[in-house]
Amino acid sequence: MAKKPQTPGTPATLALTRAGIAFTAVLYSYDPDADRLGVQAAEAIGEPPARVFKTLMAEIDGNAVCVVVPSDHEVSMKKLAAAFGGKSARMMKPADAERITGFRVGGISPFGQKKRVPTAFAQQAADLPYLYTNGGQRGLQVRLVPADALRASAAILADLTAE
Repeated sequence: MAKKPQTPGTPATLALTRAGIAFTAVLYSYDPDADRLGVQAAEAIGEPPARVFKTLMAEIDGNAVCVVVPSDHEVSMKKLAAAFGGKSARMMKPADAERITGFRVGGISPFGQKKRVPTAFAQQAADLPYLYTNGGQRGLQVRLVPADALRASAAILADLTAE
């Protein structure tokens, strides 16, 4: 009898399990040299990029936030600031993102971060039956229902992407 592959016990997957959120872990071959890591993840797992969301860390008026958008979209800094009632937004430096989340860049998840920060998912998530997002390590995606992703990360749903 074949053994079911074990889900890696990352802070993200452990947080989802503790919250009683149903998810499926999907391992893939991570390419650190890919131009667009989220799109590379989508290709590796055989899903459209619009269904595989990337997790980014940003600062709004100097305060850390987590933003989760489809891997084939870019974040509008103006829309991001507005979503949280701020004046200006900018991407966080990678070293700061790693320190705040406890995850390495390329493996940042909206779940189980070391320091909980305000989180927003792009409104495109609401239209999907399921989505993928990082599971807390490079080469690990988790598949879950959008409503569960929002609940697990205490996120808001907002218009975040550049047109």
